[in-house]
Amino acid sequence: MSRSYKKHPGGGITTASSDKPGRKIDHRRYRHYYKDKIRHEEYDDIEPPNHKENPWNWPKDGSQYWPEGIHDREWMRK
Repeated sequence: MSRSYKKHPGGGITTASSDKPGRKIDHRRYRHYYKDKIRHEEYDDIEPPNHKENPWNWPKDGSQYWPEGIHDREWMRK
């Protein structure tokens, strides 16, 4: 990877390496909700799967673009 460079100037805002912990918690809540509905036989009350947690609350929550003068090769390395 010594010769690979980013195509666009930008990077993550956080020090977290991935969103995996947030996705894990979100999917656990999701599975628990449906298992509980099935256990109590409330099939008519099941909501569609768009009630997920807000991804902005996860560890890695966005990205930013760098200013015009900072496009050095050092900053553009992967």
